[in-house]
Amino acid sequence: MGEKQTDMAELMTTDVRALLDRNPFDNTAVADLCEVLGRDPSRYRTLRDAVAAMRDREKGSMRPDIYLRLGVGEVLLGRYQSGLDALDKAGDVGLAHFHRGLALENLQRWGEAAEAFEGAAKAGYDAKQAELHRGGVLRRSGRIEEAQQILSGLETLAGSSAEYHYQRGSLRAAEGELTQAAAEFEKALSLDRDHTGALFELAYINDLYGNDEAAVEYYKRCTLRPPVPLAALINLGVLYEDEMRFRDAESCYRRVLAFDPNHSRARLFFKDCRASKDMYYDEEAERGFTVLRQLLEIPVTDFELSVRSRNCLRKMNIRTLGDLTRTTEAALLASKNFGETSLSEIKEMMSSKGLRLGMALEGGERAASDLRVEPVEELSQEEKALLAKPISDLNLSVRARKCMTKLGIQTVGELIAHTGDELMECKNFGVTSLNEVREKLAEFNLKLKNE
Repeated sequence: MGEKQTDMAELMTTDVRALLDRNPFDNTAVADLCEVLGRDPSRYRTLRDAVAAMRDREKGSMRPDIYLRLGVGEVLLGRYQSGLDALDKAGDVGLAHFHRGLALENLQRWGEAAEAFEGAAKAGYDAKQAELHRGGVLRRSGRIEEAQQILSGLETLAGSSAEYHYQRGSLRAAEGELTQAAAEFEKALSLDRDHTGALFELAYINDLYGNDEAAVEYYKRCTLRPPVPLAALINLGVLYEDEMRFRDAESCYRRVLAFDPNHSRARLFFKDCRASKDMYYDEEAERGFTVLRQLLEIPVTDFELSVRSRNCLRKMNIRTLGDLTRTTEAALLASKNFGETSLSEIKEMMSSKGLRLGMALEGGERAASDLRVEPVEELSQEEKALLAKPISDLNLSVRARKCMTKLGIQTVGELIAHTGDELMECKNFGVTSLNEVREKLAEFNLKLKNE
């Protein structure tokens, strides 16, 4: 049995090394290499060894075709800068230009990536495929109209190209049409069930809407084919942590660090995850807390309230049952146009869920008024517009965005009404996420409360 396993391991090793050495080393060889890696992620280690061995073997006598193999290998390993260094010496080859484009895209060097994909088409790579990728980087750089023009010129690919439907879905997502975007991503997967981009975007959309189970499945599939988006591993790890699956989360962060040992976010999340994994917690109490948290997150708009009550709650920035547990009767009655009738209506609604006004304050929590943006009449129209911006405009990471959702923060103004300590109290929100929020706010010359 042991001898049989050894033979199988040798076959796997030979697959990767043989594919890297194949002549000619073309798009078919790369596709086969991706297939081998996708079937067994442990073969990435073999690829790393094969790339290192090729460097040592060819040291001092590198030919352009060796640089091509090394460059493609590095890109598949997620080592994009090393890949670029090699591919720049691979000559005017379509495959080299295309993988330079992939590396530059992952490094967010959009303009250079667009030029690389254009060069790939001119040097003999599949012109339509290269043009689709060029449209993608133009879109990501904000040049939406140019990207749209490219897709319009490639409409004959509809129904036959997964990349075409992925790019069209990405344009819909950029326009905020997430339902239409999801339909396009599904079409892409019907043509290529392993299309990494479509899998990632569907995972992200489901994550955005709180469909954690679907998001996890899409992210998992997204990590099976090279090059693996590191963001998919990070987001998957965060979702695993939310489900208390700390070992699985730790495994995701380890994979990121295997690709990039200096990945700052992965290093911090890995450290936090290990601490959480070792922490004792009462499962029964945890389940009770989860039920209560879900109850407190129910929006008040889910109840049939009078127009007057709804308007008053909206003006007071009270959005959930949790907000009401941090609000007193006196605070409600102090609101303009809010009378005893509305108060009775609110109390009846709270009672139906086993809650009452102000109950959170009895446990020492801060009053809801401390967490709200007080109206400031002297603000300019521009400042008011800035504070009214939706939190989605900050493009926060999954972890930070989940905290915003849990705290009911929907606008920039609501965010800056919180202190850093208040945000840190949110589960799975750590120093990394706090610094991210600070950096995003700094772009608008804003700060968190008391900073």
